[in-house]
Amino acid sequence: MAVPSTALFTDQYELTMLQAALRGRTAERHSVFEVFCRRLPEGRRYGVVGGTGRVLDAVENFTFDDQVLDYLREHDVVDGPTLEWLSGYRFSGDILGYPEGEVYFPGSPIVRVEGTFAECVLLETVILSILNHDSAVAAAASRMAVAAGGRPLMEMGARRTHELAAVAASRAAYLGGFSSTSDLAAGFRYDIPTVGTSAHSFTLLHDSERDAFTAQVDSLGSGTTLLVDTYDVAEAVRAAVEIAGTDLGAVRIDSGDLLLVAHRVRQQLDELGATKTRIVVTSDLDEYAIASLAAAPVDAYGVGTQLVTGSGHPTCSMIYKLVARADSDAPDAPLRAVAKKSVGGKSSPGGAKWAARQLDADGIAATEVIGTGPVPADLAARRLQVQLVRGGEVVGREPLDVARERHTEALAGLPLSATQLSRGEPVLPTEYV
Repeated sequence: MAVPSTALFTDQYELTMLQAALRGRTAERHSVFEVFCRRLPEGRRYGVVGGTGRVLDAVENFTFDDQVLDYLREHDVVDGPTLEWLSGYRFSGDILGYPEGEVYFPGSPIVRVEGTFAECVLLETVILSILNHDSAVAAAASRMAVAAGGRPLMEMGARRTHELAAVAASRAAYLGGFSSTSDLAAGFRYDIPTVGTSAHSFTLLHDSERDAFTAQVDSLGSGTTLLVDTYDVAEAVRAAVEIAGTDLGAVRIDSGDLLLVAHRVRQQLDELGATKTRIVVTSDLDEYAIASLAAAPVDAYGVGTQLVTGSGHPTCSMIYKLVARADSDAPDAPLRAVAKKSVGGKSSPGGAKWAARQLDADGIAATEVIGTGPVPADLAARRLQVQLVRGGEVVGREPLDVARERHTEALAGLPLSATQLSRGEPVLPTEYV
């Protein structure tokens, strides 16, 4: 199956800059762009790098086929010489970055893209689009996983976002600590475990709740999850156990005072002999609602809207900035640092940067160290960036489960205050050297 081009996942000004740079003979100057954020979303203590694998796929498929070129020509987006240049485009530079699942902080050089200005500038929008979305969802998922305290989390937000964003959100949620998704496209594309049984409409379809439960158990077995809050919860739980037996897999509660109802349902299940039947709760949960249920007899959570919208922060405000460039297109022309200088807190340091995480005496992360010169010997082994693309070839692709495990380890290496849900400053300070 042909993979569609990602070349139009961009803003027009990327192409008009290219055209002007080609005409001005600066397009081939060696350049370095970096992705970073000036600050974390308000109140967040750490960020999560999500979407790296999707970025690599996007870069690999960023080519201008005849259909794309025809569109650009018909709409007079760029001139003929630029179209000719685009017809042979394929990124041939290098990309370094924090590996997926790693945590980041203000100023962290999350991704570095290096090559000619022409080939690097075209990738700005697609890289930012992916990283800003996936990192936001991954961070929300991470906070929810912390709040859940080891109880399974199910992603079920496909109906609350764009159909393609839903698939990306499922991937990011799994990276951040969720165990499954309701979205079959995400399961198919990324091999994420999928879950799902029935909705209220299934109960309402039948002449009685008992008829609905009977049909579901006959079809899916006694280990299924029965939705018990369509009418009266206590009556539904009683009917569920009578029909499925004490081996009933789980009941799901989707409304009401979840803390109170969960306690009542647990007591009722135990009295009926269904001591192993699990309780699943849904209903517009976020990390704070999940944390409030820590003392409740809840076995798993289903989360939708708040997860796929980043739990109040749908973007990470990452930016893609030119930080170094050569003065000519000569192969041996040295790079010099460049940076935007402006009022209003939008300035940033220039130069191609390295990043390392300094540890305290107990081996816990203490400082995010960023520099442009030689790496201090004591930090050489703690460098964070890895090679993702070398000479245009992807070298950093890895299974999603590897990134998921990396996030677990990265979070465990932060100070304990990183897991607090209360608003606060980044758990690590950023130090420039």
